[in-house]
Parts: sequence; C-alpha cells; structure tokens
Amino acid sequence: MNNKPSVAVISTGGTITSISGLGELDLFEYSATGTRLDANEMMAMFPQGNEVADIIPVPFEALLSTAISFPHWKRLAQTIENLVKQYPALSGIVILHGTSAMEETAYALSLTLTVDVPVVVTGSQRPASALSTDAGMNIYNAVRVAACPEARGLGVLVCLNDEIHAAREVTKTSNGRLQTFKAPDFGALGHADGDRVVFYRKPVRTTYPHTEFALDGMDAMPRVDISYSYAGSDGTAIRAFVAAGAKGIVGAAFAPGLLGPDDMAAMKEAAAQGVRVVLSSRAGSGRVFGPSHNRAAGFLQADNLNPQKARILLALALSKTNELSEIQRIFDMY
Repeated sequence: MNNKPSVAVISTGGTITSISGLGELDLFEYSATGTRLDANEMMAMFPQGNEVADIIPVPFEALLSTAISFPHWKRLAQTIENLVKQYPALSGIVILHGTSAMEETAYALSLTLTVDVPVVVTGSQRPASALSTDAGMNIYNAVRVAACPEARGLGVLVCLNDEIHAAREVTKTSNGRLQTFKAPDFGALGHADGDRVVFYRKPVRTTYPHTEFALDGMDAMPRVDISYSYAGSDGTAIRAFVAAGAKGIVGAAFAPGLLGPDDMAAMKEAAAQGVRVVLSSRAGSGRVFGPSHNRAAGFLQADNLNPQKARILLALALSKTNELSEIQRIFDMY
C-alpha cells in the first residue's frame, strides 16, 4: 500500500531549471546560451523527491524570474487553486523559481492564495547543469518541506540551502553565494536536515488562506513604484512616477525611514495629489519609524517590509481602499 504524500511541482524557469550550452563549469552565461527544463524534465533529472512523495509535475511557462510579474502571479495562483481542486489529497506544492524575484513571488502568493496546503518556493544559485549544482538538494528538501504537516499554516515558505524561511521575512542577500537567502530580523523558521524537517517558530503576521486579498478578480495591480533615496536625490524620479500614473509610491528611504529635503518635497507633492506614500528603508532590516513630520505629510510606514515587498502590499491595499488609516492597518496586520 502506498502511504507516500503527494506533492505537485510547478516549474517556472530560472537558474534551477537551466542547462548551459557551455558545459558544467558555466555559472554565469547559462541564461543566454542555454535552455530551461520543464517540470517533467526536472524531476527526471533530479528524481530523489520521488523517494519521499508521489510527484505531480505541472507545466508552466519557463522564464527568468526578472520577467515575472502580476500576470504570472495570477496564473500561478490559479494553477495552485486548480491543483487543490483536482487532487483533494494533495499534501503540498513546490514552485521552482528563479532567485532574483523569488521573494516577491513568494510574498505575493502568501497574501493572495485561498488554499490550505503548504506552498514552498525553491530555486538554486547554480544552474542544473553545473558542477556541484545546488538544484537537486534544494528540490528534494522543498518536496520534503511541502509534504510536512508542520508546514501548514505558516504562509508561503522559501526553502534553499537547507533553510526554511517565511516569505514575508526572507530576502536575497548575495549575488552568487549559496547561502544567499536570509531573514535579517528574525532568522530561519527551521531546517531541512538530513534526518528530518524541523521547525522552531511560527510567524504571527496574517497570511494565506486567511487574508483579505485575491487575484481572481483583478486584471492588473494598481501602479506602485519605488523611489530609492541616495545622497543628492532630488525628487525627479518621484515626479516622474506621479506623471506616469502611480497610485502609490514606496520610498526606499534613508534608515530609519527618512527622506532627503528634495525627495521630501516631491513626496509631499505626490501625497497632496492623492498618491499614497509608504516609507520603507534601504537598510533592509528593522522597523521604519514614523516621526511626526512624516505623519503630518500623510506618509505611512511599511513596518519592517523591504521596499519590494512593501510595493506588493501597497498595490494590494490600493486594490481595496484609498483610505490612509485602512492602508496603515493593512501594513500593521500583514
């Protein structure tokens, strides 16, 4: 009798699915010279996940993650919802994904899915064809985590390099090192060790399937842009975003959430025109503070979300409301 759990594997492309045309020592030209494998080909190349679960390969468009945005998130969410309907006994879902925008896809799904099965996103820093690639072990561990009952209710998880992270907390920190994904403020949720999967803590912020957002009824996300603060930034980017039709702007502000004088003036102009301004920080760690002059200008705080995740949450918030207090409630809750 087969007692193995069933896990669906969706392959969206990225380094983890890449086969270089230049051989096993190519670690940087593969995206231009190689090919990307689909889910069936990936599981044939790295079949070890079949030892712990019955794998259901799921076709999806093969992309570099730098090309992934709202339309793909919506299709992914629909694919996941359909899989759960098609396979009622499904234990979990793994998404193979490029690492560049992995944290954004993971967070977007963590805010919008309505299913109640573990979803684990994984990728690799070295292509599948590389000598000592991390692709195979990351897939194997992601399948193990997705099949783990303790993974349920933790939101979308990101699993690479034996570590399990919450989508809200994790970010890519290194261009090339295998230990690139870290949660700067709180660390990993657990580990996929050789003998078993172990969790040590649970996130408390609201996540799927209990969120107030859904992608099904959305044709597009409201436009939200990110303005990066730097010495001498003069507000030009902010005014350009407003002119382009931005409904919201996230400030990647100086730590701990401060704008330079010219950016401050441009952000005040934007807020006065009804653009919703949320201040994050370019520091990448810690809560953004809300001093009185920022609050008086109508600026909201992103809590400890980094700018790219604050952009996703602001866009989803703006799909429901334009009220400042409601948007701040959403940032405080998620």
